[in-house]
Amino acid sequence: MKQSHFHLDTGAGSSVFVHLWEPEADTLPQGIVQIAHGMAEHAGRYSRFAEQLTAGGYIVYANDHRGHGRTALTEDDLGYPGRDGFNAMTSDIITLAMQARTNHPGLPLFLFAHSMGSFLAQKVLYRAPELYRGVILCGTNGPHGSILKAGSALANLIILRKGERFRGKLLTHLALGSFNIPFRPNRTEFDWLSSDDKEVDKFIEDPLCGYVCTTNFFKEFFSHLGQIHLNKHLKLIPKDLPIYLIAGDKDPVGGQGKGVLALQSIYGKLGLRHVECKLYANKRHELLNEVNRDEVASDIMVWLERTRRGVQPHDQLIDEQVMPQLQE
Repeated sequence: MKQSHFHLDTGAGSSVFVHLWEPEADTLPQGIVQIAHGMAEHAGRYSRFAEQLTAGGYIVYANDHRGHGRTALTEDDLGYPGRDGFNAMTSDIITLAMQARTNHPGLPLFLFAHSMGSFLAQKVLYRAPELYRGVILCGTNGPHGSILKAGSALANLIILRKGERFRGKLLTHLALGSFNIPFRPNRTEFDWLSSDDKEVDKFIEDPLCGYVCTTNFFKEFFSHLGQIHLNKHLKLIPKDLPIYLIAGDKDPVGGQGKGVLALQSIYGKLGLRHVECKLYANKRHELLNEVNRDEVASDIMVWLERTRRGVQPHDQLIDEQVMPQLQE
């Protein structure tokens, strides 16, 4: 695997840091996978997944979002995407997609989006779906309900009193505070990420992971989540765009699978014809860092190859092992 990086000009004097992983010279490129990472982490954590993708002939692009990783110019910028930051992060994904397609004309482009990245991708689905052959939403969820109004009101109040760069644990607790409860007794505050203790420890030890985000971040995030499931936006998603939903059935971000299935149902009612869903039994949030990560990567590769060739199953896929639990 060949590794490099560059800064992508995103306009108005700003740029984002981009990782580029490419197959070795003797491997014929089959397609492109663009990765959109999650909250309070960075794209460099996906190098192991990129190695598996490049071995299969895929060129991989992954940028650090605004307020994340090496796009953040200072430690104080971590967790601060800026005003209108989530729209800007969505635009960055689109800009990178167009650059990737320009660099590799004729190759199909796929988007793999995890957690916060998956919510950014849900906006990409109606802003620029024509760029992609297919989209994978990992560790995602559907509509969030009343918590968005409460969170937005609280964030606005805190900004008025303490400013948009204030970092308090109240909003973090509102957004993530219940995630660790199902995994008591807790070894760390991030047990909900993975059942692999070594992978959780790597996250904790990484200085570019796990920081408390600014009040601005949460204000923008809650606003973004309120937009992506509006019916007027959902109707803009092309009916023939392949979408693959994957999550652990113990992932609190997706409501232990229930929210993921709700999102699948929404897409089905919209008439989307190629939506698949797989829930992994007893697995948590970061599937690419779970104990069965090789199985997950293999499933993704199968879906990419099948979708690249234009082969679609007749039925939506749901892991039968978890269905009885979700119906209780």
